[in-house]
Amino acid sequence: MEKIPMTAGGHSALEAELKQRQQVERPRIIDAISEARAHGDLSENAEYHAAKEQQALNEGRIAELEDKLSRAEIIDISKLSGDIVKFGATVKLIDEDTEEERIWQIVGDMEADAKAGRISLSSPLARALIGKKLGTSVEVVTPKGARSYEIAAIQFV
Repeated sequence: MEKIPMTAGGHSALEAELKQRQQVERPRIIDAISEARAHGDLSENAEYHAAKEQQALNEGRIAELEDKLSRAEIIDISKLSGDIVKFGATVKLIDEDTEEERIWQIVGDMEADAKAGRISLSSPLARALIGKKLGTSVEVVTPKGARSYEIAAIQFV
């Protein structure tokens, strides 16, 4: 069973989602099924079928969360340091063509959120950055073509 690296914050967020799905969503869906069942003929009851579909989706997500949490390897970023990019690092990149600055934190797959500045360890950019030193230039093939970035800062916060 392969371990899944994640930050403590990412682990907490998954635990919170699991708790929400088990303690709030599951009872709500069961109530919806019971109510729909009371309406009679189940073969033509759209409310019943919709609630059963919601139940299947919720139970699938619960199983996925339980699996991920059981295989989680929590990495305490506050204990990391250095001038080499690794999991948990917050990296300031400067696009060598446009001089645009971007800041990314490298996190586990389950906690990646590009809008929040967190990229997955398995993303092309993160794979290109891992193991590189401060000041190094990195070329990454993106959907918009090849891009070159300079690693301007590495922090572990």
